[in-house]
Amino acid sequence: MGWGNFEWAAGFTLIILGLVFAPFYFRNRIETLPEFLERRFGPGARSVLAFMAILGALFIHIGMSLYAGATVFEQFFGINVVASILIISIITGIYTVVGGLKAVVITETIQTVVLIVGCIAVTVYAILALPDHGINTVAEFKAALRPGQISMIHTDNSVGLAWYAVLLGYPVLGIWYWCTDQTIVQRVLAARSEHDAQIGPLFAGFIKILPVFIMVFPGVIGYVLFQNEIGENANQVLPVLINRLIPTGLKGLIAAGLLAALMSTIAAALNSCATLVAVDIVTRLRPQTTDLQQVRIGRWSAVGIMLIAMAWSTQGGRFTSISEAVQVIAADLAPPITTVFLWGVFWRRGTSQAALTTLIFGFLMGAAAFVVDLPMIGDQKLITEGWGIPFMMQAWWGFVICSVVFVIVSLMTPPPPPEKIEGLTWEHPWAVISRPQTGDKIDPRKVAGALLFVLAALYLMMH
Repeated sequence: MGWGNFEWAAGFTLIILGLVFAPFYFRNRIETLPEFLERRFGPGARSVLAFMAILGALFIHIGMSLYAGATVFEQFFGINVVASILIISIITGIYTVVGGLKAVVITETIQTVVLIVGCIAVTVYAILALPDHGINTVAEFKAALRPGQISMIHTDNSVGLAWYAVLLGYPVLGIWYWCTDQTIVQRVLAARSEHDAQIGPLFAGFIKILPVFIMVFPGVIGYVLFQNEIGENANQVLPVLINRLIPTGLKGLIAAGLLAALMSTIAAALNSCATLVAVDIVTRLRPQTTDLQQVRIGRWSAVGIMLIAMAWSTQGGRFTSISEAVQVIAADLAPPITTVFLWGVFWRRGTSQAALTTLIFGFLMGAAAFVVDLPMIGDQKLITEGWGIPFMMQAWWGFVICSVVFVIVSLMTPPPPPEKIEGLTWEHPWAVISRPQTGDKIDPRKVAGALLFVLAALYLMMH
């Protein structure tokens, strides 16, 4: 259940998105996150962030989702991984390239409902199967588990999920993913009003409570029911549960829902990459590019990025699980981006030179860590196994190092003119909650408070 922290902790970073970042994003009417960084720190920071955002979408959102979808196809339909990747890529690429963000939003809305219904069905069937395996009480269920397996809070950091690693490392990953990643935040940028831009992430925070009960907990039940069949391959838990417990007709619906969720992630990432290439790279190099040309460039760039992601997705088997792969890659990519955005909105003294230096330095540091810890050479993960620093703590220490770089370079360079940062930074950190509410709509701060209360109660319950 320790992996459930990535679901519930997302609620805290979605509060940060709704209260801290969304107002700036919406008021400045930006199309991309690198555009916001340009207004705060200049064109250099925009270019580097656009490049890093494309890499993140390619390696994480698209590449790992393709591999996850391929494992589903292989289990249910007997289609090998490479052929599965081709099928998913072609289908997703077509409707994303043709339909754009609107197609992504509409399909995701439908796919979300299907996915939730499917997950609830797997959970119910798994619980109903427990008596057939001799488990009739909560005490018997707990006795069949490994020590601490049902707890969300751990003291052992052998898999990198100790409470202090989650407390320190997750905000670095979460702020990058939920607050600064184009694939996710493009929904906020497309909101009809600032109020919608704030309430949307908070609503998503409440939705993120569900996965622990309908996506993570069924995996624990799967361990109890079929641990001999699953073995050490965590990626097999869901396919085994579906194959062994779900009736044929419903099995198809659940498989479709799972694939739909993966395809929606790929589609959103493809659309964000197309936007980044067209708006943040090509249009900056050629300001005379027309809107029609931007659309055409975005479509062709999406095709190219999909081809590269297809090649990378075949490497998914190098990781223990798909969940681990996503978080490990993010731990190398997130620290400099989280550093620049956080210091950028809360510290008016931060300079463009500091932002550019931090992004470049942090990217090179993360790339080096990724190479030595994959491992691409040898068998040992040098940082994780050799030095004993799990990926969550790597994210934290990366953030600390990048913050030191940002502060030192800022103090060594001239401060930005006050008029340049007007409307791009908070006057002081507590202004996030102390500023007066405008209009008669529900106050986002009250919604955020309710979400905090619910999350705190849930953590106490799952201790």
